[in-house]
Amino acid sequence: MPGSSGTGAVTRSTLRQQIADALRDEVLGGRLQPGQEFTVKEIAEQYGVSATPVREALVDLSAQGLLDADQHRGFRVHEYSCDDFRGMIEARNLVVDGMFQALTEGHLAQLRPDEPRVAAALAGVRRRGEEAQRAALAGEVTVLIGYDLRFWRELAAVFGNPYLTDFLHRLRVQGWVYVVQHLRRLPDLRGLLWAEHTDLVDALMRRDTDSARAIVDGYNTHALSLVEGLMAGGMGKGPAQPARPAQRSAPGESPRPGADTLP
Repeated sequence: MPGSSGTGAVTRSTLRQQIADALRDEVLGGRLQPGQEFTVKEIAEQYGVSATPVREALVDLSAQGLLDADQHRGFRVHEYSCDDFRGMIEARNLVVDGMFQALTEGHLAQLRPDEPRVAAALAGVRRRGEEAQRAALAGEVTVLIGYDLRFWRELAAVFGNPYLTDFLHRLRVQGWVYVVQHLRRLPDLRGLLWAEHTDLVDALMRRDTDSARAIVDGYNTHALSLVEGLMAGGMGKGPAQPARPAQRSAPGESPRPGADTLP
């Protein structure tokens, strides 16, 4: 029956997405390390599902640049280099700069932050930023990643080109995949992580794109300094941050706090 077929397709598609989300969280959480190999069969047995949605989920993650497919050996977690990370930052800058330009000169020039729909969206973005800041200041990187990804995705949805929102999100996920493997080497991340999310929202609400650009530039400089410092064997603290007031999820389970089921 057509109805039964449709329900089956939706169920498989949902399972495919749940598996992809769970595996992406494993990579972002550092539990699947760069270069680590696994097969469709291993993942299917781990989650107790059939091979088909697992294979589809792994293909999806390969298309997003998180996995590499090997015809004979299965899949492995993609290994990014520092040069890759610099390229991600450059690409992110191009997208974000277009967002700023649209806000002052383009199709968003007439956007009113006090319009009820826009104000409600910005309030949600700001709450996400506040949670990201709390996690950053506490050094809780797993929670920070989830809220940070949601923050940037929702910010781009308000101020950016909707056709570029998914592209920016993908770049940010890839960036975190690279950065988190270095951050996990430190026992205490308090005071080391960027935490100016709400400052960025406030600047954009004022249409102060010069301040917004300076905040984003500072963020990128901080990220590169931190990673390069860690690679060189130092603490890699980067620019000091101003003082401010203060088991894996299987498919179908509720996401952990901050999980991006947002990066």
